[in-house]
Amino acid sequence: MTRVPPPFPQGRPPLFRSTVHGTVFAGREQLLETVAAGDALLLVPDPPIQEEPEVWVHLASGEPVGHLPAEIAAWLWPWMSGGGVADAKALKVRGADVPSWRRLLLEVSCRVAPAATAP
Repeated sequence: MTRVPPPFPQGRPPLFRSTVHGTVFAGREQLLETVAAGDALLLVPDPPIQEEPEVWVHLASGEPVGHLPAEIAAWLWPWMSGGGVADAKALKVRGADVPSWRRLLLEVSCRVAPAATAP
């Protein structure tokens, strides 16, 4: 049985690039050192009990390395919480010589159901 994702938010790109925020808290900068361009990363939406839910970026092993910007989470979180699936891949990984919010650049690809065709 194939799972069909919920309708994608109108006017939003199903494929986009994003920086990752919060990479310097709770020892995440050390985890970031293990990420290389091309690595697949997981996107995990916060549970709905959060006041302002975010979409977190995790290593394949499960450790969080940061979160997507609030402007993206505002529309991506509801879609993912409703069953939408988004994949992430590291495009650029930089060190402590750049601002923390620019250290990890992702490409995010949302699995969008094809539009239904009329008979």
